[in-house]
Amino acid sequence: MYMSIDERAITPIDAAEWFKHRSYDHAQFSDVEELGRRKREQNLKVSIVLPCRNVADTVGGIIDEVLAVNDRAPMGAPLVDQILAVDADSEDGTMEVAARHGAEAYSENELLSHYGGAHGKGDAMWRSLSVATGDLVMFADADTRDFEPQFIYGTLGPILSVPQVRFVKGAFRRPFKSSETVEQDGGGRVTELTTKPLFNLFYPELTGFVQPLAGEFVGDRDLFTSIPFLTGYAVETGIMIDVMKKVGLGAMAQVDLGTRQNRHQPLRDLSRMSYSVVRAVARRLREDGRLDQAREHNLPEQLFQFSDYRHAVATPDGLQLQEYVEELVERPPINDVLRVG
Repeated sequence: MYMSIDERAITPIDAAEWFKHRSYDHAQFSDVEELGRRKREQNLKVSIVLPCRNVADTVGGIIDEVLAVNDRAPMGAPLVDQILAVDADSEDGTMEVAARHGAEAYSENELLSHYGGAHGKGDAMWRSLSVATGDLVMFADADTRDFEPQFIYGTLGPILSVPQVRFVKGAFRRPFKSSETVEQDGGGRVTELTTKPLFNLFYPELTGFVQPLAGEFVGDRDLFTSIPFLTGYAVETGIMIDVMKKVGLGAMAQVDLGTRQNRHQPLRDLSRMSYSVVRAVARRLREDGRLDQAREHNLPEQLFQFSDYRHAVATPDGLQLQEYVEELVERPPINDVLRVG
């Protein structure tokens, strides 16, 4: 079912072909000692970034799991060399918990502070590149419960084992828990209802990815520092498109990590997240010249820069029309920032 990790030069011609050649299972990389040797032979260092917001109850266990995987690697060849927790100035002590468990803890608002206050998760990830020292940078969500060791070695496996791979995305089942019932594949609602339809329509090359918005992924630091990052919830969508344009589909891979349980967002918040995904795709389409008819159809410039988002809801206090100012900021490649100083 899954491709051998000995597979070499592959140039997938479409998503179906890519899926056959670039989909792996975490069990293929469970020999952590072998992965450690491969990493040492390639003289690579790995940084893992945990974007945090009020996750004091989960971040410590995730850091402990990373360190436990390191303990299984050969002496002097840990899989992860640097653990970074980039915190949104959480009120629950997240930053202190992360530091106590062994991470380098930073406030997202203090990194590259001359860019002003951070605009959500994507901005935290972008700013983390200013302090990440690894040749490979891995990102992982910090709100995952029951974080498993394969989230580390599985994600790193293809990029350490397959020479052509420069970017790896985690894939997993997303159960949805509601009261006492569990719907095994009910999670990832924004992915299923927004991202995948848009990719099918505009970026069919990316339709082979099971979880395009997964927070678990890894890539060359040189790759991440050469592409822009969209802020907020749009970040993963932008990264998927920009990485494909930068290195090609054949340099991308995915790995089955099993099952992952995250906190579920209220439906009203999912609506705003979906809107971020739509705008990220629209922005890239316009930049690629694929929305040249926008002016003919009077598509407002506001869609690509600043936009108010209206959301009609029924509340215990009656019907309300809520409005949010959704500012979509795009940070430049970190190389440009660090070069200027």
